[in-house]
Amino acid sequence: MSPEERSILKVTCFGHFVSHFNMLVFPAVLLPLSSRMGLDLAETLALSFWMYLLFGVTALPWGLLADRFGSRSLLLLFHLGAGCCGFFAAMNISNPPVFALCLAGIGFFSGIYHPVGLGWIAREIENTSRGMALNGMYGNLGLATAPILAGSVNYLFGVKAVYMVLAVVNISGLVLLFFVRNGHAATQRNAERSQEKSSLKAFLVLLLAMMLGGVVYRATTVSLPAYFELQNRDLYQVFLRVSGDNGSPNLFATLITSMIYLIGMAGQYFGGRVGQKIDLGRGYLLFHLVTIPAALAMAVTSNSLLIIFAMIHSFFLLGMQPLENTLVARLSPPALHSSAYGLKFILTFGVGALSVTMVGGIKDSFGFNAVYMALALVSVCLVLVIMLLNHFRRQQAA
Repeated sequence: MSPEERSILKVTCFGHFVSHFNMLVFPAVLLPLSSRMGLDLAETLALSFWMYLLFGVTALPWGLLADRFGSRSLLLLFHLGAGCCGFFAAMNISNPPVFALCLAGIGFFSGIYHPVGLGWIAREIENTSRGMALNGMYGNLGLATAPILAGSVNYLFGVKAVYMVLAVVNISGLVLLFFVRNGHAATQRNAERSQEKSSLKAFLVLLLAMMLGGVVYRATTVSLPAYFELQNRDLYQVFLRVSGDNGSPNLFATLITSMIYLIGMAGQYFGGRVGQKIDLGRGYLLFHLVTIPAALAMAVTSNSLLIIFAMIHSFFLLGMQPLENTLVARLSPPALHSSAYGLKFILTFGVGALSVTMVGGIKDSFGFNAVYMALALVSVCLVLVIMLLNHFRRQQAA
C-alpha cells in the first residue's frame, strides 16, 4: 500500500474499533446497570434503544454529508461528540432518563463512522477487499475489547468508570486524525476501476439482505454477555476454582464474550481472503448458511458446547462483512460510496435496533433460548434473499 493508503487505514481502522467499542460497552454491563438503577433486565435494555436506533438511522445523512464535505471533518465530529456523551453518561449513571439520553448521543455520533470510514476506504484503497478485511478486523477488535475492558473496569472501579474510559478512548482518536494524509490522488484511480454493471435490482436486494443481517448481528451482540452469564454457571464454578475465587459472573461472561469476538476477528481476515479468491456473492451465501445450524445449537446448549457454537457463529457472521462491504462498493457509483454505505447502515443498524425490542419480547414470552431459535429463522430468510441477489448478479453479467 502507498503511504497515503496506510495513513487512511490507520484512521479508519481505529475509528471502526471505537464505533463498535461504543456499542458493546452497554451490553457488557447490562446486569450491573440493572442492579445500580433498580430496574429489571428488560427495562434496562430498553434504555439503549435510541442509542442503537440513532447509530443506524443517521447513517444516510452522515454519508451524504461525507460525499459533500469529505471524511476527515466528520470523523473529527464523531470522536469529539461520542467522547463528550460518554463523559456525561458517566456523570448520570444513577439517572436512567438522562443516562438514556447520553446513550442516544453516543449512538448519534458513532453513526458517523460506517458510511464515512468505509466510503473513504472504497474510494481510496485500491485493493478494496483487503482494505475492508483489515478494517473489519479492527471493528471486531472493538467488539472483543469492549466486553472484557468494561467488565474489568466495572469489577475494579464500578460502572461509572466504564463510561469515563469510553470517553477517553473516543477523544484519543482526534490525535490520529491530526496526522492523517488525505490521499486525494487515489480517488481518481479508484473511480476508474472496473465495477460490476449498475443494477438497481441487485443493489435493492443487497439492501434487504443487509437489513436482515443487521437484525441477527444486533440481537446477538446485545444478548450474548447476559446469555453467557445465565447459561455458563457450571463453567463459571470451574473458573472460580482456577482463579482462586476471584472474579464475578459478569466478569467471566464478558471475558468469554471478548474471546468470541476475537474469533470473529479471524473470520474477518478469512472473509477478506475468500473475497479475493471466489465470487463475492457465493462467499456471502456460504458464510450466512453456516450461521443457521450454529444459532440453533446455541439455543439448546450451555457451558463449553455453547461457547464452541458461539465461536462458529461469530466467525462466519462477522467474517462475511468484508464480502458484504465489497459488494456495496462494486454495486454503487464511486462518487456516492459514502451515501451507499449510509443506506446500508441505516438498514443494518437502524432496523437492526428493533432487534433490541425483539430480544426483550422473546425472552419475556418464551425464554432466552428462544432468541437464538428466532435468529436462526431470520438467517434462513437472509440466505433466500442472497440467492435472489446472486440470480440478479448473474443476469446482469450475462
